[in-house]
Amino acid sequence: MKVLRVLLVAVLAITLVVGTSGCKSTTPDETSVEPMKIAWIYPGPHNDGGYSQAHDNGRLYVQENVSDVETAYSELVSDDMAEKVCRDYASQGYKLIFATSFGMMKGMMAAAKDFPDVTFMHASGYPLPTDLPNMGIYFGRLEQPDYLAGLVAGKMTKTNYIGFVLPFSIPECIREVNSFTTGVREVNSKAEVHVIYTNSWVDPVKEKAAAEAHLAAGADIIASGCDTPASLEAAYKAGKYGVGYDMDAAAAAVATDPAFAKSVLTSRVWNWGPYYKQVVEEVKAGTWKQGDYWGGMTDGIVDLAPMSEVVPQAVKDLVEARKQEILQGTFDPFMGPQYDQAGTLRIPAGQTLNDQEQRDLQWFVKGVVGDIPKGGS
Repeated sequence: MKVLRVLLVAVLAITLVVGTSGCKSTTPDETSVEPMKIAWIYPGPHNDGGYSQAHDNGRLYVQENVSDVETAYSELVSDDMAEKVCRDYASQGYKLIFATSFGMMKGMMAAAKDFPDVTFMHASGYPLPTDLPNMGIYFGRLEQPDYLAGLVAGKMTKTNYIGFVLPFSIPECIREVNSFTTGVREVNSKAEVHVIYTNSWVDPVKEKAAAEAHLAAGADIIASGCDTPASLEAAYKAGKYGVGYDMDAAAAAVATDPAFAKSVLTSRVWNWGPYYKQVVEEVKAGTWKQGDYWGGMTDGIVDLAPMSEVVPQAVKDLVEARKQEILQGTFDPFMGPQYDQAGTLRIPAGQTLNDQEQRDLQWFVKGVVGDIPKGGS
């Protein structure tokens, strides 16, 4: 954690940090091939141990699995910097640009208007900018592993207080809390999920403070919805459990701190590599078309990481059974009946939320303790 803070301080002093990696080697007959230049834009450090690193792993996957490409990234890019960074890359001959944070969409759209020959892709964006045929949106149905992780947390809590460290109150984040809480309450109707906002995607100091506030109030499990493992480390140091986000936090820690790895019950994870490879190959081949990609566990873009050895086998079996139902399309985390915090029926039995309703979601399910501030933060 100390190393991450030092990194953040150092990088924040720089307006823009760009990392590049060369194209894959060519044979003598291929020396005339001009590599396609591709860029990724991250809200946090490329090695944050969370969200941005998961995307950067996808970049590295492309670099290793697609020929004749040159990749670059910019890290710690704020929303108001996104347009300039997009324009800079486009002006430098980059033909495909991925912006990976919700708030970067407006800036990317502005840049896309002036560079029609460049393909722009925005993660978690909505709605699809149909007036910009060179720009697409993409994301994953993280609510599926969120729900499964909720089953684990609901079974493992002893205090029935689970703390959720959440960045913002935008629909993307509300979906996570609701689906997680649905899993919790399915197996433990007495448990509550308490929400504290950090109002930042990447701020390990605030994430740690939020976790500590939950722990002081009685939480014995901390679920992270932010971009670094700081809240999980706070739970571990307090002798409690954590539920990770973005990457497999246990796998990342097992070599250096096995005890910390053991304290991570599981993680909800992203696997961007295959999707990024698909998009890159389509752009290279000239077959890419604007679209709205929202993949789930069947695509492999989201998943639940292996569960800790402290999780009983009966719980693991339950989670696996539900996972198979999700994969088979017979279960959805937003299936009714579901009630909001006030007890009002929001999703009747036999129904579920459609994609539009999920993208507009601004109410908490029963079992969540916390408000949804206006303005998404």
